[in-house]
Order: sequence, then structure tokens, then C-alpha cells
Amino acid sequence: MNIMDFNVKKLAADAGTFLSRAVQFTEEKLGQAEKTELDAHLENLLSKAECTKIWTEKIMKQTEVLLQPNPNARIEEFVYEKLDRKAPSRINNPELLGQYMIDAGTEFGPGTAYGNALIKCGETQKRIGTADRELIQTSALNFLTPLRNFIEGDYKTIAKERKLLQNKRLDLDAAKTRLKKAKAAETRASQLNSARLEGDNVMSEQELRITQSEFDRQAEITRLLLEGISSTHAHHLRCLNDFVEAQMTYYAQCYQYMLDLQKQLGSFPSIYHCNNNQTSVAPIPSASSNVIGSSASTSTSGLVITSPSNLTDLKECSGNRKARVLYDYDAANSTELSLLADEVITVFSVIGMDSDWLMGERGNQKGRVPITYLELLN
Repeated sequence: MNIMDFNVKKLAADAGTFLSRAVQFTEEKLGQAEKTELDAHLENLLSKAECTKIWTEKIMKQTEVLLQPNPNARIEEFVYEKLDRKAPSRINNPELLGQYMIDAGTEFGPGTAYGNALIKCGETQKRIGTADRELIQTSALNFLTPLRNFIEGDYKTIAKERKLLQNKRLDLDAAKTRLKKAKAAETRASQLNSARLEGDNVMSEQELRITQSEFDRQAEITRLLLEGISSTHAHHLRCLNDFVEAQMTYYAQCYQYMLDLQKQLGSFPSIYHCNNNQTSVAPIPSASSNVIGSSASTSTSGLVITSPSNLTDLKECSGNRKARVLYDYDAANSTELSLLADEVITVFSVIGMDSDWLMGERGNQKGRVPITYLELLN
């Protein structure tokens, strides 16, 4: 019976507190009550935490889209994660493409040029698929998991303490309002009721001291949690470095796989070099462009990525021609001409010039330009 009485009293007290907070909040919104403002440092910490939460969620979600573009697969992985079960392994797109190429090459005959090329391409695609799988696993472990732990762990704790701080602030302001009203009533009261009203003032002042103490304590707890956001940023920076390293490893593997494939396909008959006499595409310049360039100059047939054949033809004839710049290029010295992607310049060959270069002209500017950065216009 006593336990029931206690529960009823506690329920009534909680209801009274909730009602008091609701009244205070409403009066603040209507401009009828004063509001205790948090100090500037605490406000800045709260703003920093909210900003961190918003951008962490956006980065996390977009990284998930990058690593797994299929929304249905992401939903399935999310469900298995919530059920604390391991998602079934599924073949990814590069692996599926590679298997199709291998099956097609086997059907056409490994002894034919096309069938053999399909098999080699399929094997490379499957290796890229394996690298893609490793990138997803590494990124999920070293990058996505820490971000998700912050959102679902640390920030939830911050949000909980922030809500408590808001409630303590409402209690404090409600106590201030009651004390203010009690003092105003005291000045208007008669001498007969002054003793009772003075007692109300004492109770209101005691309540104000208690609520002020609870508010200050909660503000300190919240501040300590919020100051941990700087450590969170430092941790996320380390995770970001891990993510970049995983991407770098992935792209380096893919690049090496394609270089190896290029060399394998370089020995194929020139009849398979292109379709409908279309011009092959120049390779994207990189730190190893000299290696690619040398490969292109030693093997002018086969399924290889080389400099455009029409530019090679240009070096064997005289006269000026127009060419479109494929990529930005910064001149290494005064004898070279800097280039901007998509601009059109005049090019011509000079007797005795290195085979990988042409002379370029733009207005009054003239200098050597790398042939792999150009596409000859008709």
C-alpha cells in the first residue's frame, strides 16, 4: 500500500514538473517569460556537435552509396546488420562481367583471337571484382564503422544530456518566474496575509537555489561531453586517412591489372585493333606516362591503348592542323607550351623533333606539346 502511495505521489510530482516545463516553454515562445541563455562557449560547443553530426551522417551515407550503388543490396545489408547476422556473399558487378566474358570466350573458342581476348579480359575483371570486395570490407571496418559508432553512440549520449540540460533550464526559469510572481504578490498583499506570503517567498527562493544548482551541474556535464568532439574529429581524421589509403591501394591494383591486360592483348593481330576504323583513345597521362608511351611506340598493333593514329599520320606529313587538347598540361620549361583541356590549338611537325612531341601554337605563343595530350580534328 505504501509502495502504491509512493508511486502515485511520484507520478503526480512528475506530471506537475512536466506541466511546469510546458507552461514555461510556451510562455517563452510567446515572449511572456524570460529565458536563461547558455554561455557563449557552451553554445559554440553545441553548434559544433550538431554540425559534426549532420556532416558525419551525410558523409557516411554517401560513402555507403559509393561502395554499394545498389540500394536493395544496402537495405539487405542493413537488415542483416540489425539482426546481428552475416549477410550472404554475393557476386559483384565486375566479377559477373568477368564471368560472362569468360563464358563467351569459351563458347567462341579459346583458340580464336576474340575468344582468347574475352577470356583474358574476363579474368582481369574478376581480379578487379576481388579488389573491389577488399575495398568495401576495409572501408567499412576502418571508416564507416567509426562514423556509425559516433552517430549511434557518442552523439546519442550528447543528445540525451542536452535534453536534460534543456529541462533543467526550464525548471530554473520556472522557479525564477514563480519567485518573481511571489515577490510581486507580496508587495500588493495586506498586512494580514504578509506572514504567509513571506513563507511562500522563502520556499520559492529555496526552490530557485536547488534548480540553479542542478542546472549548473548539468551544464558542466554537457560541456565535458561536448569538449570531446575535438577528439572525435582527430579520430575521424585517422579513419579518413585509412579510407584514402584503401582507395589508393584499390586504384593501384586496378591500374596494374589493366596494364598487364594491355600487354597481353598487345600481341593480337591488327585486324582486331579497332572497330569501323574508329580512332583509339589516348591514355590518361600519369606518373608512368613514359612507360605507356614507350609501350605505344613499340607496339602499333593489337588491342592496346595508344596515342591517336591520326596524330602519328600527322608527323609524316607537312602543314598545320587543328587539334583539341584532351588534358591539362603544365610546361616543364620555356621550350614547351602549357595546355588547358578542351582548347583547340594549331600543331605541326618539325624535322628532327622527338616522336612523342609536336610543335603547338596558340596565338603568339608557341612551344612543344606532348602528342598523347592531343586529338587531331578533321
